[in-house]
Amino acid sequence: MFYRFVLVLVVFLSFFLFFSPVSGDPEQGSFVYSRDQLLALRPAAVLPADRPDIPSELRRKRRGCRAGKERRRPRRRRYRPSLPSVIIGNVRSLPNKMDELTSLTWSQREYRQCSIMMLTESWLTPLTPDTSVTLPGFQMLRADRTRESGKRKGGGLAVFVNDRWCNPGHITVKEQLCSRDIELLAVSMRPYYLPREFSHVIAITAYVPPSANADAACDSLHSVVSRLQTQSPRALLIISGDFNHASLDSTLPTFTQYVTCPTRDNKTLDLLYANAEEAYSSSPLPPLGRSDHNLVHLVPVYEPLVRREPPATRTVQRWSEESEEALKDCFESTVWEVICDDHGEDIDSLTTCITDYINFCVDNTVPTRTVRCFSNNKPWITSEIKAVLKQKRRAFKSRDKEELKRVQRELRGLIRNGKDSYRQKMENQLQQNNVGEVWRGLRTISGHKHQNSLPGKDVRWANELNHFFNRFDSAMRQSPTSAADSPTPTAAVPPLTPQTLHTSSIHPAHSSPPPTTASNTHSTQGSSLSLSTTQVRRELRRIKAKKAAGPDGISSRVVRSCADQLCGVMEHLFNLSLRLGRVPQLWKTSCVVPVPKTSCPKDLNSYRPVALTSHLMKTLERLVLAQLRRLVSSSLDPLQFAYQPGIGADDAIIHLLHRSLAHLETAGSTVRIMFFDFSSAFNTILPSVLKDKLENSGVDHHLTTWILDYLTDRPQYVRTQGCVSDRVVCSTGAPQGTVLAPFLFTIYTADFSHNSTQCFLQKFSDDSAIVGLITDGDDKEYRGLTQDFVDWCQLNYLQINASKTKELVVDFRRHKHPPLQPLNIQGMDIEAVDSYRYLGVHLNNKLDWTHNSDALYRKGQSRLYLLRRLRSFGVEGPLLKTFYDSVVASAIFYGVVCWGGSISAGDRKRLNRLIRRASSVLGCPLDPVEVVSDRRMAAKLSSLLDNISHPMHETVTALSSSFSGRLRHPRCGTERFRRSFLPTAVRLYNKDFCS
Repeated sequence: MFYRFVLVLVVFLSFFLFFSPVSGDPEQGSFVYSRDQLLALRPAAVLPADRPDIPSELRRKRRGCRAGKERRRPRRRRYRPSLPSVIIGNVRSLPNKMDELTSLTWSQREYRQCSIMMLTESWLTPLTPDTSVTLPGFQMLRADRTRESGKRKGGGLAVFVNDRWCNPGHITVKEQLCSRDIELLAVSMRPYYLPREFSHVIAITAYVPPSANADAACDSLHSVVSRLQTQSPRALLIISGDFNHASLDSTLPTFTQYVTCPTRDNKTLDLLYANAEEAYSSSPLPPLGRSDHNLVHLVPVYEPLVRREPPATRTVQRWSEESEEALKDCFESTVWEVICDDHGEDIDSLTTCITDYINFCVDNTVPTRTVRCFSNNKPWITSEIKAVLKQKRRAFKSRDKEELKRVQRELRGLIRNGKDSYRQKMENQLQQNNVGEVWRGLRTISGHKHQNSLPGKDVRWANELNHFFNRFDSAMRQSPTSAADSPTPTAAVPPLTPQTLHTSSIHPAHSSPPPTTASNTHSTQGSSLSLSTTQVRRELRRIKAKKAAGPDGISSRVVRSCADQLCGVMEHLFNLSLRLGRVPQLWKTSCVVPVPKTSCPKDLNSYRPVALTSHLMKTLERLVLAQLRRLVSSSLDPLQFAYQPGIGADDAIIHLLHRSLAHLETAGSTVRIMFFDFSSAFNTILPSVLKDKLENSGVDHHLTTWILDYLTDRPQYVRTQGCVSDRVVCSTGAPQGTVLAPFLFTIYTADFSHNSTQCFLQKFSDDSAIVGLITDGDDKEYRGLTQDFVDWCQLNYLQINASKTKELVVDFRRHKHPPLQPLNIQGMDIEAVDSYRYLGVHLNNKLDWTHNSDALYRKGQSRLYLLRRLRSFGVEGPLLKTFYDSVVASAIFYGVVCWGGSISAGDRKRLNRLIRRASSVLGCPLDPVEVVSDRRMAAKLSSLLDNISHPMHETVTALSSSFSGRLRHPRCGTERFRRSFLPTAVRLYNKDFCS
């Protein structure tokens, strides 16, 4: 810059001397300038006192080469990490180590750039001044040991906060606790930079002495954390300290522990928990002085939400009452008879024509707009608020204090009004019992969205996934068409025949039905199933308006709003489909959306195919399902608990436990339970095999023909992130997400059933379990039934996943017995596990519900966060209680009729403690676990008495007394059986009967 200035000055002087001389002798051509004249040509410099005082975080950032991009950017972000970098450790006397700590902050980058240092056992006393433990560039907060701890020496906590990461004026002590069991210090900090999903940071430093009661220390820490989470649900909580023999894994299950290196010899005593996933990576540091604890450096690896999810651009329809009325008028003025008569019985062209016409009317009537959605946007931040934010920035730069105050007041009012309007919207959704929209709204306001973990973004990966979902159809095409030949290619067993099985009647598979032609179409003209306009209108009105559209593009809101106008043409289309025994190709097309089974899917098998089909097709399926259920109700398996009125997953677990516990009352008894797992069970339904089973169940030929056409030649394609795969035609099975597929699977498996005093097979859709009630080690029937079931699955082309099939053995015998021989399925020994999750309830080999209580506690505590976020928006009173009942209580009390009477006192205390936390958020008392379980068990027993089709109806009615009307208490030899469902429910029933 100096050389450039000198060059410009020389050129300017030469030009000036040549044209306008100022002084000197003209004859000699000399010019003389004074020093003041030359200095006046230099631009005026801005003095330091005249420069505006702008904070560094608001200064204009230079870009490119002028800013030194490669050198300045890492330096600038050094004190603006996504999450605070933390150093934790037990220092054992801080004053004599301050010189070493000060030199470390001067010389080593880990200490100099550290945001927070959380140290335990500082050994500070009231006689130690703050100046002796001051660290340059850091703000120090301390919590010395007091007399309440019962000790005079040792202990103490210290927290150092980097001034370049957080302003010292934005640091507040929230909690301070000192007792015999725990020392605690909670500090709230609002740094210069933090991702939008977190409001501020709360750092909790704790020290649990070796002589402390671990349960009492965890309870005290849990109380403090729950109170802080209630006050600040969006805060980032960091809990660190020396926990010795205590652990927060069960007390705070939603927090993640990040210290993975040893901190004292080969033990990990100093831990750090945070309420954010994938937040830190740990590495050891040398100890301070002669301390026997290593320091631990926690480096943030958290990626903000705005970087994980790029902005998405989509086109949305702007529905209003005017647009709905205009659309209704358009459909009312349509002469549907002309369209139907023009196509006759060509159902494919008629369906395509009607679909295109409906979409054409929607496009011309309902306006659309294109929106750009950011992952960290809040719905109450409108364009008006963004404009006021720009005004605030301009007012700040202009240094107009009055204008800045006015804009700030206006901004606060707009944000408050935006939050109030969003709160009213959520209250309306709660009043309408629209829990799905409330969930989506809570994820939006809290910033906790499900990460889209689909790795493929190209068409090649989508095609691979589509062919993987279609692998069963390819296997069926290569396999023989008759079950009398060989089984599936993957089976490693000899050929089977129906005569080899003795527990069920098996219908061998036949060849695929011939395609529908003009000759056999006339045989289906007299279908017995005919639908009325009233039935169609009622089903169209039941469609949920927020469901995603299928491949035909007709949204659910159009079908629901215009049900009166569309019921006539839909009734004609539905009856035509049933009369012809054909399903339109457009309605059979499925858009498969891969849903990850785990948080981190690794292969194609880690995705579950969920199909999006036409809403009109789903309406027809519901109408057919009502007729089909009536026809096959008498031929279904009595121990099939799925899709039965008044029967659910609780009944299946109650039946399994009651028969198992009753058998375990006898001496020398053992229970073996085999939980089978199928590979995509619905996709393996073979239409040729299902045809015989439908006809044997009493389904007429016309409806059977329609169902077979519904299952065959189904085009499907996979849609992932912005790419669509090629279409593949499937001839086997019904995809997940359809209405008829689950019930058709129950019909498909209804012909294999077994129920004896020593062994029985019970089902809940595709979740099948064989229970062997074994006495004195005689498991012959159990092994035979298991082998027969495996053979039957091979004959019916159901593929058992032997690696996921598990066995649970319940054995309470005191004397040692030789280990049970494992069962072998498809050449693989089945693994015996200690715990298994069956229908959402965790069962273990002790039947003590410890694993189930841990799972319920974790789920309830995670949902309690949403309750706190909802209250922070001002939702109070009955609406907040409604949200608790529908979201939080449904998770805590899931399956309570199964475990409510036999849960241990410790587990009941943990769940009641969680309920008390929810009660403090709601501001009203809530029923504890024992009250809820008693009430629901009594209601369940009453339903068993009223439902004659329930598998346990005869067991309960056998206890009825013919004299008093009460129920006789079943004989219970052990406390375990006495506290199970049936004895407890009978006791409650008799108590209510007497009162």
